[in-house]
Formats: sequence, C-alpha cells, structure tokens
Amino acid sequence: MTAFRLQRLGQVMGPEPGNPLEAEGVTNPAAARGPDGQLYLFPRLVAVGNYSRIGIAKVLFNAAGDPSGVERLGIALEPEADYERRPDGGGGCEDPRISFVEPLGRYVMTYTAFSAAGPRIALAMSDDLFSWQRLGLAQFWRDDGIEFDDLDDKDASLFPAAVPNPSGQAELAILHRPLFSGTRPEETARHPEPREVDLDRESIWISYTPMALEGHGPYRLGQFSSHHRLAAPVSPWEHLKIGGGTPPVLTRHGWLVIYHGVSEVEGPVDGSARLCYSAGVMVLSKEHPRVVLYRSAEPVLVPARPEERSGKVANVVFPTGIDRRDDLGPPDRFDVYYGMADDRIGVARLEVPEHLPPAGAPSSPEVTRTGATSP
Repeated sequence: MTAFRLQRLGQVMGPEPGNPLEAEGVTNPAAARGPDGQLYLFPRLVAVGNYSRIGIAKVLFNAAGDPSGVERLGIALEPEADYERRPDGGGGCEDPRISFVEPLGRYVMTYTAFSAAGPRIALAMSDDLFSWQRLGLAQFWRDDGIEFDDLDDKDASLFPAAVPNPSGQAELAILHRPLFSGTRPEETARHPEPREVDLDRESIWISYTPMALEGHGPYRLGQFSSHHRLAAPVSPWEHLKIGGGTPPVLTRHGWLVIYHGVSEVEGPVDGSARLCYSAGVMVLSKEHPRVVLYRSAEPVLVPARPEERSGKVANVVFPTGIDRRDDLGPPDRFDVYYGMADDRIGVARLEVPEHLPPAGAPSSPEVTRTGATSP
C-alpha cells in the first residue's frame, strides 16, 4: 500500500434540482484561494447535450474545518470563442485547473475548449478569480515530427512558480496529455492481448514557455517548447492510460501531483470491458521537475462509494483541485477535490508522509526507444 494516506470527507456538490445548466451533472472542479482567503471551486457544469460551462462556487466549512458544501456564485466561463463552440450549437468549457502563477502575480486557468476541431487546451487569466480574460488556445512548437497543435489535448495544469527548463532558464511549465490516435482507453480496452506502450506518446508530458509580460495590451503566452515525456503507464491500475490531475503544489519532498490512471474492470455478463478511473501520487524534483522522485505503485483513491461507482460515467474518481490545509496543524496536508462518476464532486484529505517512501513505481517501463514491453 502507498505511504500517502487519503481519507474521504464526503460529497461537497451535486447537480441542483431544476437547474438546466446542471442537468447532466457537476464535476471535475478547479480549486483556488481568492485574495480574500476564501476557497472557491470552479466546477464543470454540464447541461443537456454535454454542453459545459465553468461555474464559480464558494466552499463552506463545518466547525471542524472540513468542507461541507458550496454556495453557487455564477459562471466563470461559458462557450463564446470560436475554439469553444461547434457549428451545431454545441461546445464546451470543461475541466479547469487554476494556479496562482507567482511571477505573473495572476491566476491562470487551463481548461479544455471543445469545438469542432476536438478538445484543446485553452487559457484564461484573472486578478481576482471572478473576471477572466481569455488568452486563447495554448500553442506548442512542433517537435520530433509531432505536430502538437494538431492533436487533441487535455488535463493541463501550470506550475505556480518558475521552474528551470532543460537549458536551466526559469520558465513557465505546463503538464498536459496529448491524445494520439489509437491510445484512448476506449480504443486500447478493445484489445485483450498484451499491449505495447509507445513511450514517446502515451504519457503525461511537460513543456515550457517564457513568461515575460509585454506592455499593457492583451497578454499572450508564448509557444510551449522543450517537450518531454514525463511519465507513461507502468502499473496495472493505470495500464490503459494516465493523465494529469491536480496542479503541482510544492511540498517538503518536491512538486506533488495527484494524477489519474485508467484500467479495466469486469463488465456486464456479455463480457464487455468497462473502464475504471483511479488516482495516484507523483512527486517531481523541486529543482528539475522533469525528474520523477516518487510514483505510487498502487492508487491512493479508487471508485468505492455508490456516488463514484454509478453516475453519468461509472467507476470514476477524477482529481482536479487541491487546497493546502496548513491551518489544520501539520504541514503538507491537502484537500483534494475530485469528480465522482462524472456527475458530482467529492473531497478527500491527503496526508503527505514526513519522509518520502523509498519504494514506488518506476517512472516508465524499462524499454528502449525502439522497443516496448507490456505494462
């Protein structure tokens, strides 16, 4: 079992009865402390037809300091830009993550923009969490024959501080999950035979961009470059796919990320495959975040409660928001907010051990660049 302990605290948000904006669920929220010190969630609100907006809600706490519910405050983003809308009237702003980027002195949101071109990473910036300026789609340099801008991409999050790029220059880094043809869990689950892992592609990636603000006009991030495959599937609980989860937060051990992995579970009597989304822990080097110091061989959270096993998409826990809780006593204690079966939102408390466990999963399968082994 992993040395990182995670305890469920319960459900904090579900669809509001009679609210058409939430007819198909509320899920996968960003979490951020505002300038007022209050904690705000930014859930994906799903209307009929999978039309998604990003809402704003203030988290309410009980006497013990545990999250107990939310107060809805409105909408942060809804599909308006061309890259968020489809010709048939559909579209989506989905699955946000928010980091307060210290060198910029601003909050930056990464989210999935869903248009006719497919899912892409979009960015927005705010001074106060309530007014958001769109920055457009994230742009990526072509690398090693890969046209990243032409690929579907999801699960992006930014580091809150400048980190060294491969050349040692301090830049803004992003974690993201490009989706290559044939690597989606729904596709790989169809093949019961041992599956090869494409180390260059089937993975979480890290990329970098300069951060300088120029003048007083609309701010734009530069193109992300220096792409590096951070981690590929290695353990049974994640053997179909891995992807980002919560934004990186700094702990005594390095940058902590709660990520997700996908496996198969036994399906109905017809023997068809079903997918299971679980959560694990990854710790990256503070000085060189391309280096994985620790990765849990077993998940820290698996679908177990009825709300996690049954919903719009069964058997899903999907971490996206994290809140540091040093106010409760020991350092490196965090509340992790996660989607439950793509239908509602739960929260669990993570205790980071005093010492980084010596054991854990390797960062990638032991393979050469031209060969592969089954995870």
